[in-house]
Amino acid sequence: MRSRNKILDATLDVIRSEGFEGVSIAAVAHTAGVTRQTVYSNFGSREDLVSQALIALLMRTLADIRAKLAPVQDIPAYICELFVAIRSVVRADPVLGRLLAAETHNPLFDPMMTTRAKPVARELLLPVLEFDPGLEPHLDDIIQIVVRLGMSVVVFDGDDIRSDDDLRRFVARWVLPALMSPPIFRD
Repeated sequence: MRSRNKILDATLDVIRSEGFEGVSIAAVAHTAGVTRQTVYSNFGSREDLVSQALIALLMRTLADIRAKLAPVQDIPAYICELFVAIRSVVRADPVLGRLLAAETHNPLFDPMMTTRAKPVARELLLPVLEFDPGLEPHLDDIIQIVVRLGMSVVVFDGDDIRSDDDLRRFVARWVLPALMSPPIFRD
């Protein structure tokens, strides 16, 4: 487990300094001080390595995101604040900020990224079940739309939704109506 964490930390260091293009099994192994075989035995591919490193980083940021969401008491406000909190975390962290760069090997453009993002999204969206336990059968659908729209908000960040209030208005106007259509949030 120590080797695995060392490799994940080294991956984040390489992303931080070289971007996603600089991540290779050899570069990570060198940075971690392990052999390439050790990296391959822990992670099957470069893509899996990058994904797992980003997921580990996001899981470490969950406490910050949850703290920002703790005062929220209803589902629409929670969803709005979730988008704002995630974008804030991505903007503040140099590794996650690399997701905003249109560079080769950016994992947001990996076809399996939505699959890899779902466990993190599940953790972030579990509190909506506290607001309405009846949503449990629809949680996978909620996760699906939040992951897809959330990734687009992060990747296509622009002047029209630059501020947190602009993003809240955007989510309230376009995302919440999509989520609130039948059968997810209706009785």
